[in-house]
Amino acid sequence: MIHVFRKGTDDTKPTLILLHGTGGNEQDLLPLADLLSPGSSVLGIRGNVLENGMPRFFRRLAEGVFDEEDLVFRTQELKAFLEEAAVKYGFDAANLAAVGYSNGANIAGSLLFHYQDIFRSAVLLHPMVPLRGIKLPDLASTAVFIGAGTNDPIAAAAETEELEGLLQAAGASVTTYWSNQGHRLSSGEAEAAGDWLQQR
Repeated sequence: MIHVFRKGTDDTKPTLILLHGTGGNEQDLLPLADLLSPGSSVLGIRGNVLENGMPRFFRRLAEGVFDEEDLVFRTQELKAFLEEAAVKYGFDAANLAAVGYSNGANIAGSLLFHYQDIFRSAVLLHPMVPLRGIKLPDLASTAVFIGAGTNDPIAAAAETEELEGLLQAAGASVTTYWSNQGHRLSSGEAEAAGDWLQQR
């Protein structure tokens, strides 16, 4: 997978796994990483799927309608890449924090839904429920921050609340930050996520 790795200055901090939104790339969330966890190593990844020339992490059938078969395949593909990257770059695979926005938050959510302890923490910015009708692993050792918009036209408030409930039912500690910025990532949301992550 096309990616960028930047070695941090503090090995005790989690390595941030940056997962962009539709049309983004591996560089998009680097400025956010500096705000969220200064000193962390950072792995920015570009999605392997193109939609009208725009990178994504998995295919969709329509707005808000995921290609679930492709989502499961791409989730497995991304997990394998994270394992390879941990060996290649020498970071601790047991101390990862996902940072995903929109489509990137959805693939991060799918990783949580499939694999116990893949992330110690996850910052999901404007996510949707990635899959329904599957049994989640035990997420008691995972903390999740959800950034949501009360007026988000893509990831509706009810969708956020459903995701929050599913994660909590699996044992995750979930903190949700609500703003009124639609589907856009707001500075207040980013600052709240940074405060939350640095307390972990």
